[in-house]
Amino acid sequence: MRLRRLEMALQRLAGYDRPRAALEQYQTPAPLAARLLYHALMKGDISGKTVCDLGCGTGVLAIGAALLGATCVRGIDIDPHAIDGAKANAGLLGADVEFIVADVRSATLPGNLGSCDTVIMNPPFGAQNVHADRPFIDLALAVAPVTYSIFNAGSAQFVETYTAGRAEIDERVGGVFAIKRTFFFHSHDVREIEVEILRLIRKN
Repeated sequence: MRLRRLEMALQRLAGYDRPRAALEQYQTPAPLAARLLYHALMKGDISGKTVCDLGCGTGVLAIGAALLGATCVRGIDIDPHAIDGAKANAGLLGADVEFIVADVRSATLPGNLGSCDTVIMNPPFGAQNVHADRPFIDLALAVAPVTYSIFNAGSAQFVETYTAGRAEIDERVGGVFAIKRTFFFHSHDVREIEVEILRLIRKN
């Protein structure tokens, strides 16, 4: 599947119908999701691989990975309602994804999940809860040797410091996250935020 076709497929997916500000629930824009996934595909980290999407929300990244030929895809999210939406989205595109309701902060989750080849994720940026992305990073490094994650632009230094001795940033890819007016505190119909996709390689 080519990049443009993937992007068009992901644009068909429904977003959150009951978004929760505390969880920073924003649908990952199809162009950004497709860019992350296609880059991972070109690096050999999707097709034929076991892939986990942490904080999967309504399933955009997980479903995209399945469409690109991942052998096994699991999507994990704390919100049961979001998981229901993800299952509906997967059914819409005929994507084979296992969706699991779980908290990434759970100490038992790494053992329950087992290992995977690649983690893909769009964790909270920490706008509502400071350092909300840290449990996602920790779990990603616990279960997979390779992680692709979306962060605010300029976060690379923090990620390097936080993962020192555990992982290294192998690549950075810039992008834009278009956030539509979702919550009462939003003052613009659409706000574009500069982001970066980081590829993390776990140190053994």
